[in-house]
Amino acid sequence: MPNKTALTELEIDRIIEMAWEDRTTFEAIQLQFGLKEQEVIDLMRAEMKPSSFRLWRARVQGRKTKHEKLRNFTEGRFKCALQRQITHNKISKR
Repeated sequence: MPNKTALTELEIDRIIEMAWEDRTTFEAIQLQFGLKEQEVIDLMRAEMKPSSFRLWRARVQGRKTKHEKLRNFTEGRFKCALQRQITHNKISKR
């Protein structure tokens, strides 16, 4: 397991971003960064303000899209209708 000191600031920022995304699973974070769900939770607790951490935990707790085994689709991936524009910076981030 990569400990927090082994992760760069950029990697920590990306893990936090992925953890906030509804459709990014903990398994995807583990595949990319080697952090298990509990380690992601510990990282979020250490890096976020307590109130932000509580909001995040309430948001992801029991969310089916955060766990690959609980998802109701097996193939493909979700792609927002605005993805092309977002990718090419045609609309601002919300």
